[in-house]
Parts: sequence; structure tokens; C-alpha cells
Amino acid sequence: MIEINIPGFDRHRFQHLVVDVNGTLACDGRLLEGVQAKLDCLRDRIELHLITADTHGVKATVEGQLGLTANLIPPGHQAQAKLAYIQQLNPQTVVAIGNGANDALMLEHAALGIAVIGPEGAAQEALRGASVVVTDIRAALDLLIYPKRLMATLRR
Repeated sequence: MIEINIPGFDRHRFQHLVVDVNGTLACDGRLLEGVQAKLDCLRDRIELHLITADTHGVKATVEGQLGLTANLIPPGHQAQAKLAYIQQLNPQTVVAIGNGANDALMLEHAALGIAVIGPEGAAQEALRGASVVVTDIRAALDLLIYPKRLMATLRR
């Protein structure tokens, strides 16, 4: 669990990290450099969840590289499916990271939503739903590895 007390907010106890794969952890179906090392730093502190529509058909490859099972989001109503996924975990314990329009509801309803403007860009809906916006997935993961960065960004 990652605990952080942000001035002007309640104390947060993050138990789950839910990350979209395509456009967030990967570009054109390939993991971005440094992602695996950052996730390895977090494994013992927070439960990792991958979600994917498997746009590039590389779900099994990504699972093998990261040693995690990715949850497949079926076609149609993906935004609602991702929201339902974090709701079954208890959104108040979830950090969600994504970049797409289908990530917007998940980002908005998680205790902490982080939108990533990566190589594929980011949908406007994702940016509006997020608590924090970063330009790189490694920076997003570093907010959890070094929580004082998050505190500096969100304090009031």
C-alpha cells in the first residue's frame, strides 16, 4: 500500500494501480523503455493491474515481459468496462493511468487518475478526467515511487 497525506485532501491509501497498456505502457504494441523497471519498483508496494483492448494483438507478449496477466476489455462500451473494473476494486483505493478516451471514466472515478500524453498523444476526455497529467509513463510511475512529487503537484 502507498500512503500519502496531501495538504488540502484526505489521506490516501492506494492499494491498486490499474494501467492501460496500449498508448500508456506501450506504443504500437511494444513496451516503452524503462516501464518494466518502474513497475518492478512498485510490485511490493501496490497491486498491479493491466487492462487492455489488445489493439495490437500483443497481450500475451506484454504479459510475458511484465510477469502480469492483463485483463482483456471486450470491444464496445470500453469506457464503462474500465470503470466497472475499478469499481469492483473500490475506486477510493485505486490509482488509474491511461491516455485514451476509453480511459476517461476510469481516470475520473479513481482516487487518483493520471493521464499520460505519450507517443500516441492523449484524448481530451482523458485529460479532463485526470487529477494529474504527465508527458511520460515513467514520470507517472515515478509519482508513486516518489510520492512527495505527487504531494507537491496536488497540495492546496
